[in-house]
Amino acid sequence: MKVELNTNVLTNNNKAAEFNRELFIKTNTLVINMMSSPGAGKTTVLEETVKALSGKYRIGVIEGDLATEKDAERIRQQGAQAVQINTHGGCHLDARMVIATLPEFDLDQIDILFIENVGNLVCPSGYDLGQHHKIAVLSVPEGNDKIPKYPQMFMRTELVLLNKVDLLPYLDFDVEMALEDLKAINPESKLLQLSARTQEGMDSWYSWIEEAYQACLKQ
Repeated sequence: MKVELNTNVLTNNNKAAEFNRELFIKTNTLVINMMSSPGAGKTTVLEETVKALSGKYRIGVIEGDLATEKDAERIRQQGAQAVQINTHGGCHLDARMVIATLPEFDLDQIDILFIENVGNLVCPSGYDLGQHHKIAVLSVPEGNDKIPKYPQMFMRTELVLLNKVDLLPYLDFDVEMALEDLKAINPESKLLQLSARTQEGMDSWYSWIEEAYQACLKQ
């Protein structure tokens, strides 16, 4: 039997994403959806970002994980409001999950909302959360194969943070190859090299956020 599906399976998610997007625009809240594989360093990047920018911006964070509040607790220790979403086995966040957390934030008092998605290079990229920007975090220890092996993630993100560059002298990672692979998949994407541990390159990331925030205010 051949069954034709005429309804987009993401219809409900996309409706929720539009609701989120309209709310974020109304409140002038910049929303950044951060995705990566587990262990790439998203939470550490966010910890350092909160420490560096909390004097200038009011920052909130939605943390997505299968279980525990460990990452949300790390963010709270830096002074930012963080709300945990546990997916209990789900491999990504969706827009309806985000909607459920929004009453816990006063978005009129939040300048930048980061969404740290579940660690996974496959599923999260396919779901619109209503964000302004999707970015990917890739780490040097993961090796050069991740960009070509997971093209959908890198096609759908406009910025790649190459984290843990302090380990480049010790590992077999070719930055030029990563740039070539990224440009072959997504010519419009940018790649910023940084280390959240040593602070190398973090100023470029903060400048990118500043530009994104100013663009958000002009919507």
